[in-house]
Amino acid sequence: MPFLSIMPPMLESAKLIAAGLATIALAGAGAGIGIVFGALINSVARNPGLTKQLFGYAILGFALAESVALFALMMAFLILFVF
Repeated sequence: MPFLSIMPPMLESAKLIAAGLATIALAGAGAGIGIVFGALINSVARNPGLTKQLFGYAILGFALAESVALFALMMAFLILFVF
């Protein structure tokens, strides 16, 4: 029974550490979005005639990269407030 007084603070600290680790994916998503739009600028500079088609692909890449960030943020909030 002496562990009952120790467990809640340990669980709380573990939750905070896990939520912090889950938010590391936000940095990766930011880098991915930068790569997508950097590639868009490079592609439009090489072939300006495909601007509309390339922009559609860039928006799709942005949406996929941003969805990873939103899932990571959702997991961080679930860890903090649900578990």
